[in-house]
Amino acid sequence: MVNAPAIPTGKARDLLLAGWQAQAQGGLRASWMLHGRPGIGKTEIVQDLARRIDARLYDLRLTTIEPQDLRGLPFFDLEAQRTVWFRPEDLPDAPETPSVLFLDELTAAPPQLQPTVYGLLQERRVGRHVLPESCFVVAAGNMVEDGAIAYEMGTALSDRLIHLRLTATAEDWLANYALPQRLDPTVIAFIRTRPECLDTTEEALRRGEMIACTPRSWARVSALMGAVPDRSLRNTAIAGVLGEAVAAEFRLIAEDIAATVQLEALLEAQAGNRLALYPSSLHGLTALVYALVTRADAARLPAIIEIMAELRALGAARGAPFDAMPLAELGTHGFELLLARALDEGWQQAFLDSPAYAAYAAEREAAGLG
Repeated sequence: MVNAPAIPTGKARDLLLAGWQAQAQGGLRASWMLHGRPGIGKTEIVQDLARRIDARLYDLRLTTIEPQDLRGLPFFDLEAQRTVWFRPEDLPDAPETPSVLFLDELTAAPPQLQPTVYGLLQERRVGRHVLPESCFVVAAGNMVEDGAIAYEMGTALSDRLIHLRLTATAEDWLANYALPQRLDPTVIAFIRTRPECLDTTEEALRRGEMIACTPRSWARVSALMGAVPDRSLRNTAIAGVLGEAVAAEFRLIAEDIAATVQLEALLEAQAGNRLALYPSSLHGLTALVYALVTRADAARLPAIIEIMAELRALGAARGAPFDAMPLAELGTHGFELLLARALDEGWQQAFLDSPAYAAYAAEREAAGLG
């Protein structure tokens, strides 16, 4: 058992970034280990780190290599009367260039490979090759209880690492992955309303089922939504990704959203002509909010702000079934996401110029919400 606190993937990403910054400033030189179920996003975290720090990523899958692939191959130097080792090319060696050495599938690596890895993790060297100071070392692997191929990690190996045990939470995944990656709004809306379906690995293992939902599988479903136009074929493929039970529930919601969400019509309509275009289900409205956020651009933002404000008042404007839905909370959540994206993109002026947003802000101020 990995007796470290479980943390969401977003926090793990922030910790790795803090570790890199500390190493770059000369205050810390350590190797990090990401433990987590298959599909939770370990590889994506390391790839994102490399992009953020503008580093070259050296991705070594330890299940596919032998000890000599890290140690190098020997060559007998006749003149010097000694053996010389040729260093492998897939280890960082440029001190002036930031790099990330990613030792993936560490817990599934053959035990005979582990002594070679020891030096990379602690002394940051293998044989005579020393990793440059600009190299950041991260390892990752599944845990024995995850149902994946994994060996118990011995103390000689575990003592060389800072261990992070990852867990998947819907809130973290939506904020730090699904929205930034612009996943399909139907997938985002489904996970927001059924957060327990983000990761069903434990339940699938208990039932003896091979297919489970994971963050990685939902990203694959998002890709299928845009890549396979034939609905019947797409549904069959999605069932092969999520498993039959969850796929059936997702299909019902996806069909409701597809039939009721009229994003383009809403964006093109004038303010007084929009009321009849809003979907009449909470799933549809949730998908609409995420579609507005993910597809926003500078030109459309003023209309999107108006739609988001109008959505909050649908209960008073149209009555049932809207008056029974938590639309004020949904609209506020949408405004928070939209404002965060505007800040990232430099679109703040659209909010400052919007009468609809000014009215929304005044309403919150009057309610003491600031």
